Amino acid sequence: MDPIVVTSALPYSNDSLHLGHLRSTYLPPDVFVRYLRRKGKDVIFICATDEHGTPIALRAEKEHVNPKEITDRYHPLIKEELTRMGCSFDHFSRTTEEIHYQTTQQIFRELFDKKYIYEQELDLLKCPKCDKFLPDRYVEGRCPFCGFEGARGDSCDGCGRYLRGTELKDPKCAICGTKPALASTKHWFFKLTAFQDRLRSWLTKNEKIPDNVKNYALGWINEGLKDWDITRNMTWGVPIPLKGAEGKVVYVWFDAPIGYISSTKALFKMRGDPEGWRKYWQGKGRIYHFIGKDIIYHHAIFWPAMLMGTEEFALPESIVAGEYLTLEGKKMSKSRGWYISIDGYLKNFEPDPMRYYLISTAPLDRDADFSVDDFIKRYNDELADVLGNFIHRTLTFIEKFFDSKVPKAQLGDGDREMLTKISKAQSEVASSIEALDFRGALMAVMALARDGNKYLNDSAPWASIKADPGKAAASLFTSSQVVKAIASLISPFMPFTAEKILQMLNVSVNIHSEKWEAASSPLPEGHAIGKPFPLFKKIQPADVQGIKEKLLPFKDVGPRVKFDDFKKLKVAIGEVVKAERVKGSKDLLQLHVDIGEYGTRSCVAGIAKYYAPEELLKKRIAVLINLEPATIFGIKSEVMILAAEGEEKVSVLVPDRQVPPGSGVR
Repeated sequence: MDPIVVTSALPYSNDSLHLGHLRSTYLPPDVFVRYLRRKGKDVIFICATDEHGTPIALRAEKEHVNPKEITDRYHPLIKEELTRMGCSFDHFSRTTEEIHYQTTQQIFRELFDKKYIYEQELDLLKCPKCDKFLPDRYVEGRCPFCGFEGARGDSCDGCGRYLRGTELKDPKCAICGTKPALASTKHWFFKLTAFQDRLRSWLTKNEKIPDNVKNYALGWINEGLKDWDITRNMTWGVPIPLKGAEGKVVYVWFDAPIGYISSTKALFKMRGDPEGWRKYWQGKGRIYHFIGKDIIYHHAIFWPAMLMGTEEFALPESIVAGEYLTLEGKKMSKSRGWYISIDGYLKNFEPDPMRYYLISTAPLDRDADFSVDDFIKRYNDELADVLGNFIHRTLTFIEKFFDSKVPKAQLGDGDREMLTKISKAQSEVASSIEALDFRGALMAVMALARDGNKYLNDSAPWASIKADPGKAAASLFTSSQVVKAIASLISPFMPFTAEKILQMLNVSVNIHSEKWEAASSPLPEGHAIGKPFPLFKKIQPADVQGIKEKLLPFKDVGPRVKFDDFKKLKVAIGEVVKAERVKGSKDLLQLHVDIGEYGTRSCVAGIAKYYAPEELLKKRIAVLINLEPATIFGIKSEVMILAAEGEEKVSVLVPDRQVPPGSGVR
C-alpha cells in the first residue's frame, strides 16, 4: 500500500481565516482524508502556520512588537477555528519550530552544493531614513502594468501580477514613506531555468493535476521562467546557512512549502518514529497539495523544481487549487472588512451546514459566491426538508409503530429496488471523491436522501400500518437501511451530522474509522433505535434579517449625529503650498494649506508613512477649517485634512475637478 500525505496550504499566522480560505484550502482535503482513512489507506493530513515573511514582519514593526508575538497570537486561534470546523489534521505545526529551520537549511544547502543556488550582486531599493533594504511588502508604489496605486514590492492587488520592488513606479518605504534609492547587495538565486523543460514534461504528462492548475503553470513556463531570488535582507526568517550571508534570511516562499516536510517529521518524532516521515516523502509516497488558486505559481513551479533539484523527494501526485469565494457578489477583502470569519460563522451556526454549503455550492475549480439568502434557502430546502425530514420521519415512525425497533419485513420489488440504490450511491460517492469531485460526491449522497424521501412518501407507512402492517414494516425496514447508509456516506462531508444520525440509530461504531464498505451493511431486524430528534431546525422568514445582521460584516456607524450639529462643520478645499517633516516624529508632517479667503493655515497630520512631503505640494485637498486649534509637537495645528483610511493605507481626499482654494464642501 502506497503511503499518502495530504496537505493544506499553510495559513499566514497574522490574522484569522475566512470562509474563502475554508472553501478552497481546508474543507476539500479534510473530505478526501476522511474518506481515505475509511478506505484503510495509509494517509496523513498535514498543515502548519506560515510564520515568516514580510507581511508578519511589517505588521510587527508597525505594532512595535517582535514578529514571534504576532505568530504566537494567531497560531492557536487558527488551529482552534479549523478544528472546530472539523478539519482532522494529524499534525498542525509551525514554521518557527526548530525542526523546520533545520530542514529548510538542509535543503538549501543540498541545492547549493548541487550548483542550483548561486550568488549574485543586485541593485535593490534601500530606505535612506530607515537605513535598510526594502524587501517585498516593505516597499509600495504604482504598478508598472496596470497603474494601481498601492502595489507592493511582491505583487499588485490591482492586476494580480507578481512584481519586484525595483519595478514599482514612485516607490516609497512602507514604514516611513521615504523615497528609497538603489543600492548594491548580495543575494542568492535558485536556478529555476534549469528545470523549465522538466517542469513542462511533468505537468503535461500528469493526468491527476487539474486543468486550472496545469494550464496556469504551463502559461508561465511557456512565457519563459526566470531564476528565482530566494533570499531577503531581513532578520525574521530562516537564516541562510552560508558564510557571508549574515543579516539575510531565506525567502518565505522557499521555506513555506518545506513546512509540509518538516511538519511530517515533527509528527513522526512525536510518535517516537523519527525516520517514519521518509516513506511519505521519498520512494513511493503519494503527495496531494490543496491550495487556493492565488498560489498555483508557487506550488506548481517553484516547489516541484526544488524537489527535482534535491533528487530525493517524490513529486506531488496532484495539486488541487480551489477558486475564489465572493461574498454577496463582491470580492472578500480583509482591508475593507468585507468577509465572514470562521469564528464569526461558528458563533451563530454549527459547522456542518457551512461544510455542506461550501462543498455543494459549486465545483472546486470554479468561483463561487456566498449569499446569506442562498445559504438559508439551501439550509431549509436541502438540509431540513430533504435530509433531516427523511431521517426524522423514518425514525419517528419506527418509534411510533414498531416500539423503536427495526421491524421484521418481507420485502417486495419496490423495497429491494430502493435498497440497491444504497450500493449504487456508495460506489458513486467513492469514485467521485477519488476523482477529487467533492461536490459530485456530496450530491450523490443527497440524491440517495431524495430517493429515500420519495420512496417513503410513495409507500406511506402511516397510511398502511393498520390495513397492511407488513407493507409498513417493509417500508420502514428499508428506510432505516437508507438512513444508516446516509450516516456512513455523509461522514466525510458532515462528520458531526453523521455522529448525530448514528446516535439516533443507537449505533455505537466510530463512523470515522469504520470501513467504507460498511455503508451498505444492514441494520439487523429487531435493532433498538435511540430517541429521534430534528437534525436541522428550519429557519423562519422572521429570523432571516437577524441572521444577516449577525453574519454579514456590516459595521456599526456609532452614535448618530444630528443634522444641526453636522451643519456646524465647515469643510473647504485647500491647496498645500508647503510641506515638511516634523522633527522628532516619524509619523507627522506639517502642511501649510492655502484656503483662499480663509487664509493659509497650519496643519499637523499623521500621514508621513503614506506621503513624502513633495508628493503633497500643489495638491488640492479637503480640509476641516473650523476645528479647535491644537498644539502637536510644539506646532500649532489649525485645520484637519480629510482622508480615507484602510487597513494599511491612507489616501487624502481630493476633488475630481479643479476648484479654487476656499471652495466649500457640502
